[in-house]
Amino acid sequence: MKHKKIVIAGGTGFIAQAMARYFGKDNHVILLTRKAVSTQNNNYNHKLIKAADGYNITYWRWDCEHVEKHWLQEVDGADIVINLAGKTVNCRYTEKNKREIINSRTQATKTIGEAIRQCVVPPKLWINASSATIYKHTTNKPNDEFTGLISDAKNDNMPYSLLDRLRYRYKKAVIQLREGKNNYKYNDLDTDFSVKVCKSWEHALFEQRTPFTRKIALRTAITLGHGGVMVPYYNLLKMGLGGCQGDGRQMYSWIHIEDLCRIVEWSFEHNDMEGIYNCSAPNAVTNEVFMKTLRLATGHVLGLRAPAWLLECGAKLLGTETELILKSRWVYPAKLLQSGFVFRYNVLEHALTNIIRNTPVQKYHLFQKQLVHC
Repeated sequence: MKHKKIVIAGGTGFIAQAMARYFGKDNHVILLTRKAVSTQNNNYNHKLIKAADGYNITYWRWDCEHVEKHWLQEVDGADIVINLAGKTVNCRYTEKNKREIINSRTQATKTIGEAIRQCVVPPKLWINASSATIYKHTTNKPNDEFTGLISDAKNDNMPYSLLDRLRYRYKKAVIQLREGKNNYKYNDLDTDFSVKVCKSWEHALFEQRTPFTRKIALRTAITLGHGGVMVPYYNLLKMGLGGCQGDGRQMYSWIHIEDLCRIVEWSFEHNDMEGIYNCSAPNAVTNEVFMKTLRLATGHVLGLRAPAWLLECGAKLLGTETELILKSRWVYPAKLLQSGFVFRYNVLEHALTNIIRNTPVQKYHLFQKQLVHC
């Protein structure tokens, strides 16, 4: 794909930066970000790419809430708009954080929809991020777009540890005493938050009236590449904690970042593609197999297991949630395969080997000899 104009909202995140690298040599990529580029924290251990590096890219500030002339003119006449904007879910699910997670996603989506409606020449394709976590926790069969099971009941989506259950019962008791059982907060505790986020996100996309712009929601699995989720995995390996998390039987759906970029390109070139697509390599593995494959790829022989109760303690200290690693996400990209898309990385070992070989050793403080011999 060449000589196209691609607008990416959430432009300084791991996936957006990878897409800018992938498309930025042969196309014009416009990156929308809420903060000035000069003040961006290096959250993914990557320097933000710049035009000076040989990329045809432009950064524009936006607030996710208002359609502003300076970036509306970029959306007008664009070939593809990609919305990746949203507060990270790698945090504790406090009431404040939950509001920000949902609002940041839905408001950004509505703002882009409003911008497209103001365009003289609307973009041909609008791709919006979603997540494979919308499907219920399952270990007996994969979820595709046709028969996948979606439930927002809390008990259908997460195997809870004893500490989780105690925390849940404590919150219920407190709300019941203060506000009664008929209160919204009391009933909301039985609703899975991650599924609620995905449903709200997708609803915000498909309710937008954009008759001249195709819309696709990508229910993306865990994306593997140079940065992102690989950084904490490298740190776990370095500390000898490269064993499985929980019982290790939860399914781990994944996708190589290059294939994710290729899916964007494929979606643009196939005008019949529209709606919801699972964005995951077809060969999911268990958490235990993933961690073992990662250890072998990096030359680590041993890795201590992390039981669920220990993860809960660690998550509280680190300010995150165990749901991100304990929920079984097993998705199958049925519609993508039906469209004829061929994954370049459909075997986990090949994907990890490619990523590790191209990862600067000093950046993640890995042992140099381990990477050299991968």
